[in-house]
Amino acid sequence: MLAASTLAQAAAAVTIHGPAFLIPALRGEGLSLPAAGLVAAASTIGVVLALVPWGLVTDRRGERRVLLLGLVTTTLAGGLAVLAVGSAGTAALFVALLLAGAAAASTGSASGRVVVGWFPPHRRGLAMGIRQMAQPVGVGVAAVSIAAVADRHGVASALLVPTVAAALAALVVLAVVQDPPRPPRPEGGGSAPNPYREDGFLARIHGVSVLLVVPQFLVWTFTLVWLVEERGWSPAAAGSLVGAAQVAGALGRIAAGQLSDVVSSRLRPLRWVALAAAGCMALLGLAAGFDLAVAVPLVVVATVVTVADNGLAFTAVAERAGPFWSGRALGAQNTAQYLAASAVPPVAGLLVEQAGYAAAFGLAALFPLLAAPLVPVREERALR
Repeated sequence: MLAASTLAQAAAAVTIHGPAFLIPALRGEGLSLPAAGLVAAASTIGVVLALVPWGLVTDRRGERRVLLLGLVTTTLAGGLAVLAVGSAGTAALFVALLLAGAAAASTGSASGRVVVGWFPPHRRGLAMGIRQMAQPVGVGVAAVSIAAVADRHGVASALLVPTVAAALAALVVLAVVQDPPRPPRPEGGGSAPNPYREDGFLARIHGVSVLLVVPQFLVWTFTLVWLVEERGWSPAAAGSLVGAAQVAGALGRIAAGQLSDVVSSRLRPLRWVALAAAGCMALLGLAAGFDLAVAVPLVVVATVVTVADNGLAFTAVAERAGPFWSGRALGAQNTAQYLAASAVPPVAGLLVEQAGYAAAFGLAALFPLLAAPLVPVREERALR
C-alpha cells in the first residue's frame, strides 16, 4: 500500500512540477520569463481548482476509485498537452497542462489517506515521510529527464515523461491498492462533526504551510534556470544537480517523519524546520548576491530543508481531521499550498527580472521566519 501510494504521488509530482523544467526550452522558443513561468504554473493552477472536490469524493467514495480515475485522466490530459505543442499554440498548451494538474490532484488526499488509514500512530510519521518523499523524488525525476529531453528533442517529447509515469502508476494502483478500514459512521446516519468549528488548529496549520511553500517552490522553479543563466551550467548538468538535491530532500522528509515519531510530536519538528529554512534562504541570497562558489551547495541545502515540512504538516492535518473529514482537510491543506505556489513562478519571475536571483532568494527567507511562531505547538494533542 505504501509503495503504490508513493508511486502514485510521485507520478502526480512529475506531472504537476515537470512544466517548471520546460522554462529554458520555452524561453528558447521566444517566450519571456514571466510568460514561461505562467505556462509552468498551469498545472499548479489546475491542482488548486481540483484538490477540495477530489477530497470530498475521497471521503465519500474511497481512495482506490479516486486514484484510478485521477491517474487515467492525467494520462489522457498529458497526451493532449503533447499534441498541443507547436500545432495549437501556447494557450492550448496552458489549458492541457491545467487539466493534467487538475487530474493529478486526485492523488493528494487519496494516497495520503491510504497511508494514514493503514499505519498506526507510532509508525505513521515515518510512513508518511516515505510517502511524502514522492514529491521531491518526482520533481527530481522531472528535473533530470524533462530538462534534458526538452533541450535535445523539444517540448513535446519532454511532455511524454509525465504522461507515461501517470499510466504506469495507474496500473500499479489497479493491482495493489485497497481502501483502508474505517470506523463506523456516527449513529443515526448523521455527518461527522466539522473539525474546523472546534478550534483554529487546522486553519493555523494551513497558514503555516502556505508561508513555507513559497521558498520551496521558488527553489524548485528557478534553481535550474539560475544555474544555466547565472552560473553557466548546461541544462543537462543543472537538471542532474536539481535531481540529486531532490533525492536528498526526499530522504530529509523521511528523517523528519521519523523524528516526529521519536519525539511524539508533528509540530515541534515543524517549527524547527521553519527556522532552518529561514536561515538557509537568507544565506543563499547573500552567497548568490556576492557570486560566491558556496551558493551552489547552499541551494542544495535549501532544497533539502524547504521540503522537510510537508509531511509533518500533512500528517498533523490528517490526524486532527479524522477519518470522515481528512479528505477535505487534506484537500484544503494542499489547495492553500498550491494557491500560493501557483503565484510563485510568475511573481518571482518578475522579481528576478527587476532585482535578480539573489534578491528573490533572500526575500524568500521572510516567509518561513513569519511561519515559525504561528505553528500551534501548544494546541497539539497527544498522538493516539
